[in-house]
Amino acid sequence: MLQQSNPKNDHIFIHVGGALLPRADAKISVFDSVVQGGDAVWEGIRVYNGRIFHLDQHLERLQLSAHALDFKGVPDNAAITEAIFATLRANGMYDGVHIRLTLTRGQKITSGMDPRLNQAGCTLIVLAEWKPPVYPPSIKLMTSSVRRNSPMHLDSKIHHNNLLNNILAKIEANYAGADAGLMLDTDGYVAEANGVNVFCIRKGMVFTPHADYCLPGITRATVLELCHKNGIPAQEKRLSLTEFYTADEVFTTGTMGELTQVASMDGRLIVNRHGPSVLEAVANHFRKLTENEGVVIPK
Repeated sequence: MLQQSNPKNDHIFIHVGGALLPRADAKISVFDSVVQGGDAVWEGIRVYNGRIFHLDQHLERLQLSAHALDFKGVPDNAAITEAIFATLRANGMYDGVHIRLTLTRGQKITSGMDPRLNQAGCTLIVLAEWKPPVYPPSIKLMTSSVRRNSPMHLDSKIHHNNLLNNILAKIEANYAGADAGLMLDTDGYVAEANGVNVFCIRKGMVFTPHADYCLPGITRATVLELCHKNGIPAQEKRLSLTEFYTADEVFTTGTMGELTQVASMDGRLIVNRHGPSVLEAVANHFRKLTENEGVVIPK
């Protein structure tokens, strides 16, 4: 499941700190907080058919995360939106695009941990690439020994750039020959995978872990909403590994991979004993939503 470089992205323009720069020149200062301490927040956003999907939800989460981290000089949503539009127009990007939107605390006057050293305001980065969903049709998960951060340590409700907790789980998955690492909470219940939320389906009911340890993902929320709107029973619940092993279907959700079926977990095949596929129905509803919803990109 290793992503491959797309030659179409070799000469893209990237928005950095207020300027559109060629890829080779798109750089930030070594004094920027994201370099100094991973001190930044980010969003992954998709573009479908000339529309930016769930832009308002992503900008709201970005602003709330920045507020929780006490960022100063945060650009407003109108300025961020215009930077996104400008980047997409410069690259002629209107479909099949993934945007990595990053907002750092900004450049420091000297290296150090104290946020009072940040006196220039935030740094905004808009990196838009030609990129389809990165997951194959189905994936394998393995349970990581790395536990997902709790609110006692670093709250997952802050969509921050300090991703070492998740990266360590991904490293374990790589060595185990799995596509992603499944992360548990401190009590041993399922939280999420290293880069996506997780769902299981049992006898027609859709379940997903409470957002206590996991990121309350926007695609996750969309799936729950689609289930409720279309008469598919769904609920958040504390879920054990066994409940996932013995589920009829398991899938992951996220902007990078959309909805992805899980074929096996820790070597256990996921076997649907109570068909037809609920996942297929949910995925169809999601696909229709992406075809018609979103903020239109002005040309």
